[in-house]
Amino acid sequence: MAGPRRVSSSSTPTFESTESGFGGPLPPHILIVEARYYEEIADGLLTGATGAIKAAGGSFDVLTVPGALEIPSAIVMALDAATQRGRSYDGAVALGCVVRGETTHYDIVAGESSRALMDISVQRALPLGNGILTVENDEQARVRASISEMNKGGGAADAALHMIALKRRLHGVEA
Repeated sequence: MAGPRRVSSSSTPTFESTESGFGGPLPPHILIVEARYYEEIADGLLTGATGAIKAAGGSFDVLTVPGALEIPSAIVMALDAATQRGRSYDGAVALGCVVRGETTHYDIVAGESSRALMDISVQRALPLGNGILTVENDEQARVRASISEMNKGGGAADAALHMIALKRRLHGVEA
């Protein structure tokens, strides 16, 4: 007896174009919302994310917000504005960094931004990669943001790309 059919997305999908048009699924258009509170970290995260999206043949728009807590509301505003303009996003990537300090503010920002992102993703069936780093110190942030080390920005974009491919496959969308 055959087991259940698996619908998986085990490697980063590539959305290649050809001279006559798109050779496979329509390349994804992704929203990136970045918090630039920590400039050097933000640079690394954005470089990783945009590199992964470009490597997959996708396009992106970047919005900047002051901090991680503002990312979810900016995503919702951008999704709504894009829909009104007749061009929607296939997915989103959230990029930022929260470093633990001496107060409970870290817990609020880390927890609430993550919860809100999950709510948006589930309620809107939005493929979303969460690249908001939650770290104990600046060194942990630097290592995670660096494209030559942990490349968490690229990882967040890869997660969004995987979910876009999965959503398309489940909906039978080829282009």
